[in-house]
Amino acid sequence: MKATAPGKIILFGEHAVVYGRPALAVPVTQVYVEAEIRNATQGGVWIHAPNIDLHAEISALPKDHPIGSVICGVFEMIEVPLDSQTLEVEIRSTIPVASGLGSGAAVSVALIRALSAHLERRLSDEQINTLAYESEKLYHGTPSGIDNTVITYSKPVYFVKGANGQTFSVGKPFTLVIGDTGVSAPTKQSVADVRRLWLRDTTHFENIFNEIAQLPIIARRSIESGKPEMLGDLMNENHAMLQEMTVSSPELDALINAARGAGAAGAKLSGGGRGGNMIALAEDSAHAEKIAAAILSAGGKKALITEVK
Repeated sequence: MKATAPGKIILFGEHAVVYGRPALAVPVTQVYVEAEIRNATQGGVWIHAPNIDLHAEISALPKDHPIGSVICGVFEMIEVPLDSQTLEVEIRSTIPVASGLGSGAAVSVALIRALSAHLERRLSDEQINTLAYESEKLYHGTPSGIDNTVITYSKPVYFVKGANGQTFSVGKPFTLVIGDTGVSAPTKQSVADVRRLWLRDTTHFENIFNEIAQLPIIARRSIESGKPEMLGDLMNENHAMLQEMTVSSPELDALINAARGAGAAGAKLSGGGRGGNMIALAEDSAHAEKIAAAILSAGGKKALITEVK
């Protein structure tokens, strides 16, 4: 049994979303995780994830291992004893790890779907989202929940922590260029660093979060009404605030400046920051090619063009 899950990119609201402000994210279907479940010839539940060089029987993994915990969580939810199964779990991914594209959540969602289908106990999207969020805690410490939500439902999502994410439709397709710095930057670390700064100067950071909170609201209205060109200025505003929160980096700023120099309507980092990915808004696919070339010339390791529709 196979199942897939897309990547995701945050358009607005990263970091502030952890503190109860809204965020907006969209799926990125050009990259994905595929999980395949097969009956095994040897006892136990064997996990093969070549992208992270993992080949082990589940009992050999630490109890807090994200992949192992997802598998255990599925068996617990559907009330099937884990030790009654003899399975091989293979996970393949085209999503770079620690790059802001939701690799951890995509692994969890694909794995939950494939495993529950193999066991003939298909779970609802709500159940899948709940299990994937528990795994996100192991990846990120204090996650917002936006990654698992947008990937589970594979639709644009307006999200507020503690509430159900609201999926919405796109009034007019628009094109993004995603530039990869090539710098691995685990979200857990940047989230923890922002929390330390917030504790040190809560009033200042609450003011920043309040300013950021307006952007996803305006952005959602712009996307739904078919006016995505309005997103550019919002991206630039959001990036300036993320710089103030110390989560940008020289590598990210270089790619963002290159994209703007190539005519992008706006550009910002996406995700935890300190590395990983940035995004830029292009007028159309031809313009996106020009922006992608500028990103690569500025040191970007990859440039992915995606249409949000």
